[in-house]
Amino acid sequence: MMINAFHFRKFLPPALLLIGVLSFSQTRPDAMSNFRTGRDLEGQGRLDEAENYYQEAVQICFNEINGKTATVDTYAALSLTLLRQEKYADVITWGEQGLKLRNDYRIVEAMGEAYFFLGNYNSSLRCMQRYVNGLPEGERAGTAYFFIGEIYRIQKKFRYADTAYTIAVKLQPSLPLWWYRLGTVREGAGEKSAAREAYEQALKISPGYSRAAEGLERLRRI
Repeated sequence: MMINAFHFRKFLPPALLLIGVLSFSQTRPDAMSNFRTGRDLEGQGRLDEAENYYQEAVQICFNEINGKTATVDTYAALSLTLLRQEKYADVITWGEQGLKLRNDYRIVEAMGEAYFFLGNYNSSLRCMQRYVNGLPEGERAGTAYFFIGEIYRIQKKFRYADTAYTIAVKLQPSLPLWWYRLGTVREGAGEKSAAREAYEQALKISPGYSRAAEGLERLRRI
């Protein structure tokens, strides 16, 4: 005899019904979750596995876009994933589509990085400044300030770069590259003592950091 699902459900305890609902919701494809898993795997050097998660994240996003169920979260996950895949022009294309739905600082920051790697420093700077003005203590604020510093360093505006890098290392003090960059712009501005402190901090975090050691050696010869 075939059992009617509705009549079967009404005899289930409420707790079991809730478990069923949660189990169903947890199986829904989550592009952002795939992106984060891929990013973590990439950080571990497991690049092939990371790429599989990135590809799945992208496919989920395009399924939502094509099915007209996309939200700003869809475009945020897509922009962030494409950025990790170094598809910078695509980050801009889809990021702009996402921002038409609503301002989203995750998209803004991802576009800022994409513009940087495309060599469009003015647009990158606008995005990064927009991010830090909107979310001065946001998850990506340190990174945004770092890229602001990078742009000013490239433009040889060393004092502006110093300010940006200084904020970046205050927000995320454990990255030796950022301290090294701070040392280079201070050295470029003639601030030898401050440059030495930055290089020394880079070496404290990473004793084998040869570029920071070379920076200290240059300062000793001056």
